[in-house]
Amino acid sequence: MLSPYALTRPGGVQGQVIGLSKALRGLGHDVTVVAPAHPDTPFPSEAGEHYVFGRPTDVHSNGSVAPVALWPAPVLRAERFIRKGGFDVLHVHEPLAPCTAYALVATDPLPMVGTYHRAGLSRWVLPLKPLVELVGRRMEIRVAVSDTARQTGEHSSGGQFEVLFNGVDMDRFETAEPVRDDHDPPRPTVLFLGRHEQRKGLSVLLDAFAMVERPAVLWVAGGGPASEVQHRRHPESDRVHWLGSLSDDEVAARLAGADVLCAPSLYGESFGMVLLEGMAAGCSVVASDLDGYRMASAGHAVLVPPGDKAALARALGVALADAVEGTGQSAPEARKAALEHARNWSMESLAERYVDVYERAIASYRARRARKS
Repeated sequence: MLSPYALTRPGGVQGQVIGLSKALRGLGHDVTVVAPAHPDTPFPSEAGEHYVFGRPTDVHSNGSVAPVALWPAPVLRAERFIRKGGFDVLHVHEPLAPCTAYALVATDPLPMVGTYHRAGLSRWVLPLKPLVELVGRRMEIRVAVSDTARQTGEHSSGGQFEVLFNGVDMDRFETAEPVRDDHDPPRPTVLFLGRHEQRKGLSVLLDAFAMVERPAVLWVAGGGPASEVQHRRHPESDRVHWLGSLSDDEVAARLAGADVLCAPSLYGESFGMVLLEGMAAGCSVVASDLDGYRMASAGHAVLVPPGDKAALARALGVALADAVEGTGQSAPEARKAALEHARNWSMESLAERYVDVYERAIASYRARRARKS
């Protein structure tokens, strides 16, 4: 399983690589994760067997920062390891990302499956379009994590795509021990999870939360380039608590302890994994009305126009009132329905679907090679 992004930094794609590899091992398959990594950060133990082929470089893309391997030497090391590894199939996550997958186009070493996560084209795609299309043609099967990601993949590299959801580690969130702030009297809590950058809408949430009159607490988890500016504008207070970066287990515990999860992203979200994680942990969800979020939530979240601070403040006020009164999304039957919805997207179910994809990719590869011989 090949990740272009360093697994030593949290991220949506990285979480899927780690979770899917774990679920596949649970089904009895051998998985080796191939990825760049920061040398001073431990590689996630849940990734299991792995090969680190170099250190990443931060690249600004899609309103975010991607830790990818850009230089030829590490990329060629990854290609050589894959080619000589005796693997049955290679699962390439985010083939559009530079430059790891591009080293695979010169050879045809083994059956390849590509999963396209991105929503929206990056600046490097058009200049590299012929190479991007060639990478796509090297994949026996191309998978997109949502219709939005499929449209991006089709526009960038052409070809046919299957749509498979991202997966949720249900056990982690359902069994997490809640962490709550010790307030007397207790106050309902809103949680933000995500990188502190313009695309994720943290500034919109902070301004909107300042407009909420109901007594409540906002937990802000994560970090990023906007942290310092937003921290100065909205310093630590009785209402706003800055949590910093959290481990996976800490994320689950905070979700279990929060009343409302807020995902105020402005654009560029191909799928709403964090929304499903919130539902799995029992949170009510308020999020931006983006295609990926709409698809993932399927009516189990309150969606507001991206960037509309007043609408977000109103939605948060209602959600917090519901949390106190046990109505709306916080009603037991609503939370149970949201939990059942999240279970439909479990990582175990996704792993089973991918096993079928791998088997079809292997059969297609063998048939193609037989035709050439």
